[in-house]
Amino acid sequence: MKRLLLSILILTPVFWIHAVEPSSAPVSFNKDIRPILSENCFSCHGQGKNKGELRLDTSAHFIKAGASGEKAVVPNQPDASELVKRILSTEKGKVMPPPSTKKTLTAAQKETLSKWIAQGAPYEKHWSFEPIKAQAPPEKKPNPIDAYLIAKLKKEGLSYAPKADPSTLLRRVSLTLTGLTPSVQEMETFLADKSPDAYEKMIDRYLASPKYGEEMARHWLDIVRYADTHGLHLDNERQMWAYRDWVISAFTKNQPFDRFMVEQVAGDLIPNATLDQLIATGFNRCNVSTGEGGSISEEWVFRNAVDRTSNFMEAFLGLTGGCAVCHDHKFDPITAKDYYSLYAFFHSAADSPLDGNQLLLAPSVKLDLPETKKKIIEIEVEVSALRRKMEEEATKLVYEDPALKPIKSEVKVAEDIWFEDEFPKGSKVFASPGLPLELVDAKKGKVFSGTKAIRRSDAGLAQDVCENMPPITIQEGSVLFANVFLQDGRLPKAIMLQYYSTNWLHRAVWGDYNIIPWGAANTTERVNMGPLPSAGKWIRIEVAAEKVGLKPGTVVNGFAVTQFGGIVFWDKIGMTGKKDPATDPAQSFAAWWQQQTGRDQPEATSDVAILIKQGPAKTTDKDQVNKVKAFYLANHCTATKTQMKPSLVKL
Repeated sequence: MKRLLLSILILTPVFWIHAVEPSSAPVSFNKDIRPILSENCFSCHGQGKNKGELRLDTSAHFIKAGASGEKAVVPNQPDASELVKRILSTEKGKVMPPPSTKKTLTAAQKETLSKWIAQGAPYEKHWSFEPIKAQAPPEKKPNPIDAYLIAKLKKEGLSYAPKADPSTLLRRVSLTLTGLTPSVQEMETFLADKSPDAYEKMIDRYLASPKYGEEMARHWLDIVRYADTHGLHLDNERQMWAYRDWVISAFTKNQPFDRFMVEQVAGDLIPNATLDQLIATGFNRCNVSTGEGGSISEEWVFRNAVDRTSNFMEAFLGLTGGCAVCHDHKFDPITAKDYYSLYAFFHSAADSPLDGNQLLLAPSVKLDLPETKKKIIEIEVEVSALRRKMEEEATKLVYEDPALKPIKSEVKVAEDIWFEDEFPKGSKVFASPGLPLELVDAKKGKVFSGTKAIRRSDAGLAQDVCENMPPITIQEGSVLFANVFLQDGRLPKAIMLQYYSTNWLHRAVWGDYNIIPWGAANTTERVNMGPLPSAGKWIRIEVAAEKVGLKPGTVVNGFAVTQFGGIVFWDKIGMTGKKDPATDPAQSFAAWWQQQTGRDQPEATSDVAILIKQGPAKTTDKDQVNKVKAFYLANHCTATKTQMKPSLVKL
């Protein structure tokens, strides 16, 4: 016991002296110096303020003379460095940090700064921006990682634990790579394999398993703040599972990291983006959201963009960028200006700032389950066969094009319907702003004609837009109309009809004239139609086409129904006007084909679609013309609808 005690008494001073030896180990700027300067000096001598014309956050600045003419840091010469003089000074007006800052350096911190300068004041950029340097392993081992581990263990006077038995080893691997304990079959397979590479083969089996993708995805989804609910207020369900499944698939397929990053951040901007690439952008929709009453939209535009910017920096750059929301970062090389320069990209997101407690918030994509895809393929085959049969039937119909008749047909006033149960085929329909389009039947809402109507409920400005519909030519005396039902007790402040010709500058407003400030006031860009229609019943609202600047001959190929607040149902929307059978695409094959030239025809077979798109001027072969004509008579001509009704109903 005495011998042991003597040994301790002798050895203890030796180790203590060695520990405080000034030049025992190199001082690291990032590990040892930056934290001291950041806490005590950067607020006055950093990226923002440069008091005394001195910056201490970069080597290019701290080796220069400040306003006093003295250099803060003179490499290898701490006694000549103004920084050391100031931190060791006790003289008022010279000591740093100034007493007014309520900051003081410890003796150890002062010694560390002096030692760093004595060692040449080596500077390091943020560790993640330093170039990677190849390091030779301490020893030659089959796996270089083992060499580093062994070297560290030796340094600490430790050794490896005994080698685990095969079943324990399998359990550890399984838990690490799949998060699950091994199955009986997995255990039996591994224990029965006596080959030298049994362990490697077992690892490969786990890496190829979907369970591996699920376990890796679990960690990534935590980083990107994935959840199946909105996260605030009522915390309602949100439909995000497709993004979760995409992440699992990416890990399972071992997708290259550059693609993994690009597709999540900007998959929708990739030319001809696939459905999977659109789903990947769910990364940008993982932020918490709210639909709480009283929430301010402008505030949530900011908060959502901050959330996305900060998460992008953490997930892909490994930087805690959120600190720079309020001030230049204290440690990472990110100024507030840098942060908001990146923020600008996420500020331009297309989604609504408030979620409305909805399951799906636009923009979104519609997905088909595997069984649905199979059914769609079966239906498409059936539809294709039915269309061919209809076109064969159409070739036997008696039809005379009114445009080719020697005697002109009588011009009549008729309605041209743009919405009744559905929008024109081939048109692009979307909400902007507002939640996705909602069509309701009589059980869920109000319907004026047919079986469905548009329903829109919103606290502010919202609309349903139809673009790229088949062009409609304004006739003499044309009147634009829509049937509207205003929910009693939830009245909007205003409703608006809008029309697109070469621009969206043809509008009519009912209600509060100034609440929707689009277009120049008191012009055809925004026509005042008076008070809101009566609530609680269907009302047909009308405006003369010329009153909103649409003169005869003008072509219209888009419209929008707009409201500010309230609950509104819209139905049977269109135009009345004089129709000349010779120029009406619904009656004249020649007029229809001319109108459709240059347009895609998704319903037609590929050969007929090409002929329609290239137009009558480039199609002179009689058989080809008859093919196009048969398609028209079977699908679009009002004069032949009666004969084709059985097939159209089935279609």
